[in-house]
Amino acid sequence: MPRQFFVGGNFKLNPSTLQAESSLIGGLNNAELDPATEIVIAPPSIYLIPVKESVRKDIKVAAQNCYFKESGAFTGEISPKQLVDAGIPYVILGHSERRTLFHEDSALVATKTRAAIDAGLKIILCIGETLEQREAGKTAEVCEAQLKAVVDVTKEVDWSKIVVAYEPVWAIGTGKVATSAQAQETHADVRTYLATAVSTAVANNIQILYGGSVTAANCKELARQQDVDGFLVGGASLKPEFADIINARKV
Repeated sequence: MPRQFFVGGNFKLNPSTLQAESSLIGGLNNAELDPATEIVIAPPSIYLIPVKESVRKDIKVAAQNCYFKESGAFTGEISPKQLVDAGIPYVILGHSERRTLFHEDSALVATKTRAAIDAGLKIILCIGETLEQREAGKTAEVCEAQLKAVVDVTKEVDWSKIVVAYEPVWAIGTGKVATSAQAQETHADVRTYLATAVSTAVANNIQILYGGSVTAANCKELARQQDVDGFLVGGASLKPEFADIINARKV
């Protein structure tokens, strides 16, 4: 069975007003979008519930992060249980901005992933290397180490709740894009690793997304790659071209 094409939009800390958010959602609600593509958008946490209530039903909503505790004295955090109770089905974990700016290591990302799965969430799990690591030939090693932390705290059945997003750190928001060949090579490496570390079935079925300066101009070539199952889009998800990226495989 072919893997469903999946496009996520990570709005990050954008936009800065509810009115602008409403305008953004209005554009998506009126766009012609490929019904064969699974679409998930991740607005800032303060807008999660109004976006869920206003966006069309074929677009799902994700949080950009969560903590690993259900409740308690953890100022500023959101729990997986709260997200599930609010009707939010997805959460992004391990994004490079969380890893670098907020010093989240792979062990913490794995703990959060375990907690999110236990609460009933689906996870967009982000991995990726820095430019220095790529130039040192360590891309596969870095991605595998980030995945291994999650492999160590999960069972095979849990991977049906996980989508992997490969985002080379050097390509996020820089305008630099991994070539389609570079993306395909890393995605194939991830699939090979998961076949060994988890199972062949998981490797064959899991959706592996590419993220890093994806635009309407480069999405079709990337989408043609055998192991690229979709995109996690940053800046372009705030623009009308997001619809073109969602429709990258539309015939």
